[in-house]
Amino acid sequence: MTFARPDPNCDLDTLPRMPTWVTAPRAETLEDVAFLSGAALNHLHLVLGREEVPQALLRDRLALRAAEASVAFSGRPERAGELRDAVHLLRPGDLPGPAGETYQKWRRAVERPVSVEALGRALPTLETDNIVTWLDAGKGAPVTRAAMVLEAVLTKAPRADVPVLILADAALAQALGWDYIVPLLASGLKRADLRKRGEDLTFACHRALISSATGAVRHSADLARRAEHLKVVAPKLRAKGAAAAVAMFLTRDAVAPSALPLPDRAARRLCDRLVDLGAVCELTGRDTFRLYGV
Repeated sequence: MTFARPDPNCDLDTLPRMPTWVTAPRAETLEDVAFLSGAALNHLHLVLGREEVPQALLRDRLALRAAEASVAFSGRPERAGELRDAVHLLRPGDLPGPAGETYQKWRRAVERPVSVEALGRALPTLETDNIVTWLDAGKGAPVTRAAMVLEAVLTKAPRADVPVLILADAALAQALGWDYIVPLLASGLKRADLRKRGEDLTFACHRALISSATGAVRHSADLARRAEHLKVVAPKLRAKGAAAAVAMFLTRDAVAPSALPLPDRAARRLCDRLVDLGAVCELTGRDTFRLYGV
């Protein structure tokens, strides 16, 4: 039996698309850009409430994008592929390196509901009191709060790019009533934006969120479609442990066969079978040390 491969250009009809008027205008004033970012975040809020969107998978993939942006801010050359390798191919006792550590921080930040304790786990070098103080620095509307957290942390620790971006996304999530951090700011901001202050920084955050929220909505639709296809073909998988493997694919950006709850050879066969069915993709282009994802 063969299965139709999903059309990568076709979104699920049930998911609302971002209105074109949100992204079409180029806002020149703080009031205009604030209105548009509010509309974009409201639309994303509706999408995040849909059951068909694999929320954990979406957050993990957005964490990869945030890590990629954070690494670029620091001047390092690693991109998504290298970050995946640094984390998902780690052996016991190995160190992930600076870029891999950045990716791990973002992944830990989105794994658990946002709280001071969860942030402390993601950012173990920060003291709890500092986390509380910096989160409390944000006042007012959600984006304004996030910008104020950015400014407060960068004033005290100008080189703390990763912690400040995670804390700002945490402040945004709390203000919007989201249970989890949804990485948005890092992928939308530019390196120069982190040197801005006051209204200039707030403007940059609004502008960044229009772009990143729009991308997150589009990505949600793509992942919802791919996740649905994986669920459709899952009952046809005969390997023991296949159900647990499918659950891993539905929550992780990338999975190494060795991480699956199957013997090595069976895990590789399952991954190849899922690729043949169009349910997952091989992400590295290599013959060995491969990674797979929805």
